Amino acid sequence: MKVTRKQEKIVKRTLEGWRKEGVIDAPEQQRLQQNLSVQMFDWQRMSRYAFWIALACFIIAMGSLVADEYLMALLFNFSYLTRAVILLLIAIAFYCWGFYRQRKTPDKRYSNEAILFLGVLFTALFLWQLGMALDTGSGNVAPLFLLGCAIYGVIGYLSRSGLIWLFCLLALGSYFGTSTGYASGWGAYWLGMNYPIRFVLFGGVLLAACYLLKKPLLQRNVFAVSKAMGLLYLFIALWILSIFGNYDLDIWQSVRQIELLHWSLLFALAAGACIWISLKTDDGMLRGFGLTFLGINLYTRYFEMFWDDTNKVIFFLLLAISLALVGRYAEKIWRLGEK
Repeated sequence: MKVTRKQEKIVKRTLEGWRKEGVIDAPEQQRLQQNLSVQMFDWQRMSRYAFWIALACFIIAMGSLVADEYLMALLFNFSYLTRAVILLLIAIAFYCWGFYRQRKTPDKRYSNEAILFLGVLFTALFLWQLGMALDTGSGNVAPLFLLGCAIYGVIGYLSRSGLIWLFCLLALGSYFGTSTGYASGWGAYWLGMNYPIRFVLFGGVLLAACYLLKKPLLQRNVFAVSKAMGLLYLFIALWILSIFGNYDLDIWQSVRQIELLHWSLLFALAAGACIWISLKTDDGMLRGFGLTFLGINLYTRYFEMFWDDTNKVIFFLLLAISLALVGRYAEKIWRLGEK
């Protein structure tokens, strides 16, 4: 069995633990360890990183092309609608090529996904040119994001690609933001909610839908991406909400910090709930999001309320003591579990 050096350490530690607990004996442990073949260089990870860098360079190249008016006029000396059709045909060609390779060479995962991602890129360019062709001056770009969401959603779901599914969820969030912005006349409030509150609700609904549809999403390898995006939308919106509250920027400047305290508490409760659930379910993603945004919340509150008035040594010393007490309590529980 081929394993990386990190995987080898985990397997050996597991076998050693089984031997100590009497699950296997020493000869069986040695026999199992001899079947491990350590790869000194992780070529799979190298392949993934190389394709990521190649795609990033291609995106930069396309961005430079779009920004160069002379080259655009030279290569695409057509109307916006004609450009859109050409870009759509190129995107379809990449999608067909990617699906064909997935059927013929499913083991070439990273190159197949890179080809499909090129289809995503040309789809975005197609939507841009389509928007220019259909522009009436209304400023309503939400239908374009919805169309992009539908295209990326179908391609990502059929191809089992978490990367393309990620763009589907990004387009869905963009559609929600632009549609509610257009409905409110691009004002600060929509149904009495500013943008942060809207995206708190959006992230919560997306997270709930992710768990309700967990089985089909797992089958298509897009559950983890869906959960991560739901958490990201939720926590970033909560963070911004804890700073600005449900206020317009002009009003916010005259608001006292104490009036925003309940939003900070909501932010902390959400992070604490993630940490608590992760400890009960051993969910690394929830634990990472909870700890990260709890730390962001603490630092944000500190800079808001205590930076000018509190001695920095005292503040961080109190923070260190409180976290050490939490760690000591967690260590006691862990040792009880070991016994």
